[in-house]
Amino acid sequence: MPLWPDDLAGQVHEHTFDSALLRDNPLGDPHERPLWVYTPPGYDADPGRRYPTVYMLLGYTGRLEAWRQASSSYREPVPVAADRLFARGEAPPAIVVFVDAFTTYGGSQYVDSRGTGRYHSYLCDEVVPWVDAHYRTLASRDHRGIAGKSSGGLGASITSMMRPNLFGAFATHSGDSLSEAQYTPHFYKAVRDLRAYDADIFAWWEDFRSRVAFTRPEDLRLLEILGVSACFSPAEDGTPLLPFDPVTGALRPDEWQRWLDWDPVRMAPSHADALRSMHGIWIDAGTSDEWFLDLGATAFRRAVADAGVPDDRVFFELFDGGHMAVEYRQPPAIAWLSRILSPTSDG
Repeated sequence: MPLWPDDLAGQVHEHTFDSALLRDNPLGDPHERPLWVYTPPGYDADPGRRYPTVYMLLGYTGRLEAWRQASSSYREPVPVAADRLFARGEAPPAIVVFVDAFTTYGGSQYVDSRGTGRYHSYLCDEVVPWVDAHYRTLASRDHRGIAGKSSGGLGASITSMMRPNLFGAFATHSGDSLSEAQYTPHFYKAVRDLRAYDADIFAWWEDFRSRVAFTRPEDLRLLEILGVSACFSPAEDGTPLLPFDPVTGALRPDEWQRWLDWDPVRMAPSHADALRSMHGIWIDAGTSDEWFLDLGATAFRRAVADAGVPDDRVFFELFDGGHMAVEYRQPPAIAWLSRILSPTSDG
């Protein structure tokens, strides 16, 4: 079977990227990473043309190979569905870059952390310049966007706020936000889960790695909590520190504050200038999201408005559905971003 459909109008170029910044990372994860670059229809036919770029970030536990798959036999993978939009002329052509940030714990949250590695810098200071050097991009923040779902939505939001010199528009689908709604219900469930492991998440981790993964109902929840602790609240030596007492569930103020510091809702006021500089912001989530990210999306939309972003630059929608199988939201957002970032949109 071909890796991509024979009738793909554009092309997916599959690279292995050697990251200097990820060498000797705390978890011993590979520093050589897959990196896929989609070039749109007509890219080879017009060697003088340059294109806007959209960077795509995966959610937690996502590996780059996941982009080959759809959530259903009746759907198309995101790169294929986006290609169909470009081929039909429903959006200006764009280069789309698919970035890998998987770790032993399942993800990096796209931040620099002594617990996982320098994934924010890897994205911004290695991957972006490499793509600009090897492909005919419009190498300007005014023509460069970023998008993702779940943890990828978090990455798109915080990276745009922190690096508005690189990105001029973003989309967050069911993106992590409003941390108290997203996380604390799962902390309390995790306390119950950890009773079987003497309240020791590392005892669970040892068990998890000794058997077939995700064969117990607590696995995904505990993996996420352990992994996000490695990203947001590591000790000086990189050991993940939980933001709650694993016996009572009481929040640990210092560690919990470190999680809140990465909440886009809380970051927005101090990054208001960056948000106002965005040419477009797409925010959506399902109304029955299992992590209450519909509340997070609503709170972030309000924070974006409070930061002074005009309404005509924001797309906001709560749609029917939960947190899973919402990849169909991404191709329309890629098309929306490509229109905003296209030089024809500059007026």
